[in-house]
Amino acid sequence: MHNPSPTTTADTLLRRFHRNRRRKETRNTTLSVLLLAAVVGCIAGFIGVMFSRLVNWVTTLRTESVIELSLWASVPLMFLLSGGLAMLGYLLVQRLAPEAGGSGIPEIEGALQDIRPVRWWRVIPAKFIGGVGTLGAGMVLGREGPTVQMGANAGQMVHDIFRLNNKNSRHTLLATGAGAGLAAAFNAPLAGILLIIEEMRPEFRYNLVSIHAVTIGAIMSTMVYRFFDGQLPMLEIAQSLLAAPLETYWLYLVLGICFGVVGIMFNTLILKAQLAFQRFNSKSKLRFIITGGVIGGSLGAIGLLYPSISNDGFHLIERISVGHFSLALLASIFFLRLLTTVASFSSGAPGGIFAPVLALGTLFGTAFGMAAILIFPDYELQAGTFAVAGMGALFAATVRAPLTGTILVLEVTASYQLIMPMIITCLGATLVAQLLGGKPLYSQLLEHILERQKQAELDDAPR
Repeated sequence: MHNPSPTTTADTLLRRFHRNRRRKETRNTTLSVLLLAAVVGCIAGFIGVMFSRLVNWVTTLRTESVIELSLWASVPLMFLLSGGLAMLGYLLVQRLAPEAGGSGIPEIEGALQDIRPVRWWRVIPAKFIGGVGTLGAGMVLGREGPTVQMGANAGQMVHDIFRLNNKNSRHTLLATGAGAGLAAAFNAPLAGILLIIEEMRPEFRYNLVSIHAVTIGAIMSTMVYRFFDGQLPMLEIAQSLLAAPLETYWLYLVLGICFGVVGIMFNTLILKAQLAFQRFNSKSKLRFIITGGVIGGSLGAIGLLYPSISNDGFHLIERISVGHFSLALLASIFFLRLLTTVASFSSGAPGGIFAPVLALGTLFGTAFGMAAILIFPDYELQAGTFAVAGMGALFAATVRAPLTGTILVLEVTASYQLIMPMIITCLGATLVAQLLGGKPLYSQLLEHILERQKQAELDDAPR
C-alpha cells in the first residue's frame, strides 16, 4: 500500500487551506457591503442627531410654555401638554407599527434571527415621531432604544434600495445600523460595536466582513454626531475623581454583587409590569392610548415639581456628581425613579431603557459610596467613583453585557482612571445575576413578543 510522503500531504493541506480561504473571502468580503455599511452609519448618525435635537426642542418648548404661569395653572396645563405628546407616541405605535413600541432592541434581535419583520417604511417614522412625543413629554425613557431600532431599520432600507439578494448582507447591514444607532445616541463608537459583538452575540453572524461593517458603521455614525454636536463626552462628571486605591477594590466587588441582585429584581419587575399593562389594555386599543396619555401627563406634571424623577436622567446624573444629596434623599429618588421607569417602559411607549438604567445605577452606586465612606473613614473614599462604577453595573446585570456596560460608561464620562473599578463592578454584577438564574432582559422581552404573536394567531384562527 502506497503511503503519501509527509511533503506531499503538507502541500495538499496547504493548497486546500488557501483554496478554502480564497473561497470564503470571495463569498463574504465584498467592497460594496462595506461601502453600504458606511452609508448606513451616516444615516443612523443623522437620524440620531435629529432625534436628539427634536426631543430637546420639544422638551424645552413644553417647559417654557408654562414657566410664567402660577402653580395652579401650570400643573394642569403641563398634564395636558405632556399627555397629548405621549398619546401621539402611543397612537402611532397602535396604528402604524406595533413593533415600534418599547425599546425596539428585542425586535432587532428577532430580525437578526429572521423571526421578526423589519418594516422600515413604518417603523422609522413611527419610532421617530412617537419617540419625540413620549420623550418630549418627560417620560422616563432613553433615546438609545429608538436610535438602535431606527438605525437597524435604516440598514434594512439600504439593503432594499440597493436590492441586495444576499441574506448575509442583509444581516450585516441590520447589525451595522443597530451598532451605529447606539454610537449616535451616546457618542460612543466602541460601545456600539460591543453591543453587537457581546449583547447580540447569539444572533450576530461573525465573519470578517460583518465585524468590519459594524466597526465602519459605528465610526461613521460617531463622526456625524461629532460634526453636529462636538467631540466632548456626554457627561463631564469625572474630572474631579481620583483613581481608586488598590485596597478598596473589594468594595467594588461587593457593589457588583448588590447590583447582580438588584438587576434580577429589576428585570422581574419590568416583565411583570409589562404583562399587567398588556392584560389591562388587551381588550381595548383606545385604552392603550388613554393609559399612555395618563402616564405621560402625570410624569410631565410631576417633573414640573420634582424633575429628579422624570425625563431620561442625564441631568440628574450631573446633579448627583456635584454632591448635595443626602443618603435618605438618594434612596427616595431611587425608589421613585424605579417606579416611573417601570411605568414608562412597561406600558409599551416608544423609548429605550439604557439611560434610565444608567441613572438608577448612579443613584444606587452613590448611596453605596456614601455608606462606605461612613463605615470606612480611613479609606478616604469618593462617592463619585462608586457612582461611575454603578452607572454601568445595573446595565450589565440587566442586559448581561459587562464589557458593553464598562466601555459605554467610559465613553460617556471619559473616566478612564476608573476603568478597574468599573470592570470589577460590572463583571461582579453579571456573574451574580447569572449564578442566581437571571436571564438577559432583551431575550425575555423577545420571548414575550413571540408568545403574544402566537396567542394573536390562535385568537384569529378560524374555529
